Formats: sequence, C-alpha cells, structure tokens
Amino acid sequence: MLNAKPLRCSLCTISFRHMLVSFDQLIDFAKLHRFDGMEIWGTHARYLYAQRGSQSRMPAEEGLAVSMISDYLDVGSAVSFSDTIAKCEELLRCANWLQAGKLRTFAGMQGSEETSEGEFETMVWQLRVLGDLCLARGVELLVETHPGTLADNLHAAIRLMREVDHEAVKLNMDFLHIWEAGDDPLESYEKLEAWVEHFHLKNITSLDCCGVFQPHQVYAANGSRAGMTALPDGAIDYREIIHRIAGSGKFASLEWFGANPLETLQGDIRWLRHRLNRVAEEVNQH
Repeated sequence: MLNAKPLRCSLCTISFRHMLVSFDQLIDFAKLHRFDGMEIWGTHARYLYAQRGSQSRMPAEEGLAVSMISDYLDVGSAVSFSDTIAKCEELLRCANWLQAGKLRTFAGMQGSEETSEGEFETMVWQLRVLGDLCLARGVELLVETHPGTLADNLHAAIRLMREVDHEAVKLNMDFLHIWEAGDDPLESYEKLEAWVEHFHLKNITSLDCCGVFQPHQVYAANGSRAGMTALPDGAIDYREIIHRIAGSGKFASLEWFGANPLETLQGDIRWLRHRLNRVAEEVNQH
C-alpha cells in the first residue's frame, strides 16, 4: 500500500428520490460532510441536463467529482436495442456535461442460471456495442453485481467480464449483493479486482431481508424498508472490506435507500472516514 491512493467517498442522489430537496442542497450536504463526490441517479442527471441553462452550481466547481451516473440500459433479445442505444447516447451527453467518467447499468433482468446460451451471447454482443459508444466518449460502462442479472454471483460476473472482454466495460461491485449470492465479499473482490472500478456500500440486518433492495421495492415510495441499516450495524462486517479497498483510489458510494437519509448518511460517512483514518495510521506506522 506504499503507493496506494485513498478510497474516495460519494453521495448517491438516489437516496433522496422521495424527498423535496434541491441539487444545490445536496451539493452543500456533500461538502459539509466531506464527501469527495456525488453519484447521480440517471433520472436526476437527465433532469439536470434538460435544465442546464438554469443550473448555477456544478459539482466540479464546488470541489466534488461526479463519480458515476447510475441508470439501466436494457439488453436482451426482447428489447428494442435501438432505444437502448438512444438512451445510452443521452446518458453520455449528461455524463460529459457533468464530467462523469462512469455510467452504471445492469446486465439484463434475468439471473445467470435462467439465461440461455443464445440469450447470453446476445447480451454480451450488446454490452460490447454499448462499450464502444462509451469508449468513444471517454466513459466507462460499469455492470453492477446484482441479483437477477448476468452478474448475480462471483462466477457469473467473472464469466461475463471474460466474454465481454472490452476495455470500457468494467464492474461496479456491490458487496452486499455478492454476499447475498453466498460468495465471500473479500475473496470475491480478490478475483474480480481487475475489472472493478467502483464500489457500492450498504448493509442489512439479515440475509432474509435482502429482498427490500429489489427495484419494485426501492422505487416505490411506500415500499418496505425492513432490515435496511447503517453501514456499521448490519450483518456484513465492513471493517475488513474497508481495510482492503482503502488504498484502491476508487470511489465507493454510500447507497442508502431507507428513511432519514440525511441523518443516516451523516453517520455512515463519519464511520467510514474513521475507518479510513485508522487504515492510514496503520500504514504510516509501518
């Protein structure tokens, strides 16, 4: 870790999807609580871009990077891929305007075990096409490790990355979802590290509650939030994970979907900064 660069922390604007809060207020919150950047939800990014003439403050001007734009690009034989390409191009325009170097997507909406070889090959080809579009604009396309997709566990993610084999197509590693799949988060990171360019950090009280992160729950204003908990308080012990990724130089987003995002994220970033400081002290002592 002698030449390591410190982990950077970003605030997810999706945490405020059900709150009346302005983008300027989110910038102020991120600065006040020492976030290094912001991960902007695709819905928010497209709105900001459409209103760009009236947007007076940009994250970069306030010392905040835009670590990633998070959205979903539909792939598969049943989708209109021309629509997917059009959406990708729209998001790339947003990314360039916001100075974001990464665009997050899912690899389909079907689990790796349920996907036929033919369908798998179709999605691999489509991800390469999208990767070409992103590469031309200087943006990386990050596939998230997530249940119900082609990257729903460690071995599926390895296979997908090897098959896509594209310099602009990498991984956004969500430690909770890797753990949910039954894989050890740290061991998985060791095997996926060559492809991982961003992290999502969140926690849950028990494995039985992981269903609350399904999209239909997350995006519903009245969806269940049962089991969602602060980063240091859940079933996943993040201390060793933070120790391992502390010198990666990459961005880790605190992804909170529950109630009271202001209060919870204040506590999470404080805890994360404390852990990172502990790691830095250990490195300096050696």
